Amino acid sequence: MSAVCELCFHRCRLAEGQTGLCRARACREGRVVSLYYGRLTALALDPIEKKPLRRFRPGSLVLSAGSFGCNLRCPFCQNAPISLAPAPPPAREMSPEALVELALALRERGNVGLAYTYNEPLVGYEYVRDCAGLAREAGLANVLVTNGVIEPDPWRRLLERLDAVNIDLKGFTEDWYRTLGGELEVVKRSIALAAERCHLEVTTLVVPGENDSEEEMDALARWLASVDRDIPLHVTRFFPRHRMADKPPTPVETVYRLAQAARAHLSFVYTGNC
Repeated sequence: MSAVCELCFHRCRLAEGQTGLCRARACREGRVVSLYYGRLTALALDPIEKKPLRRFRPGSLVLSAGSFGCNLRCPFCQNAPISLAPAPPPAREMSPEALVELALALRERGNVGLAYTYNEPLVGYEYVRDCAGLAREAGLANVLVTNGVIEPDPWRRLLERLDAVNIDLKGFTEDWYRTLGGELEVVKRSIALAAERCHLEVTTLVVPGENDSEEEMDALARWLASVDRDIPLHVTRFFPRHRMADKPPTPVETVYRLAQAARAHLSFVYTGNC
């Protein structure tokens, strides 16, 4: 038996027992199932600004949960031990009901909801969907931090349960996205759909020599403004990680210069990691 995963554009065709490119979905008895469901590798009460979200519930805390797997292959991944591990890392079992119960218990410490983050949460779509549904019923906010690599139908369905999203727009050329194993147009589509349905912020990590030209930032910001000029953009400094451990950090002045270029088109531009 075999099955095709229809969650993202990779559309992995999986033989029985085979795991997809994201390492979080597999074929079992002729259907695609999540290996991620109810298995958390990271759990923390974070400032919401760390997601980063600057214009959604500022000053609040959010219970942040992550698991394993990713459908991109970014050489600068900052969470590679859980996102890109060849085998599932040690995990804590937690049902959607238990996660929402914990989030409610943390309200007294300032928690406003749940954030699905750290790895690529969309590869665990079913778990995020179920947690978000229960959280909404309980009056909690749902926040998602994602690379935006998902097909439009499941994305629209999930957006009905989300209150805020931060999408990584990792650059603005198809060549760079191909290096990362993605497609620029897919992420642009996800951004446009999210902008219609919930609070949206966008993050671009500036990698020296890869996506750090003013021309590219101008094009990125101009396009984002065509969706909505009030979408906040976070221009973020790169630090050596994963397979780019030998590359120097982004000069601070480069981040400031590109942020200034983006401000020609966007109302809210923030710098990060500086």
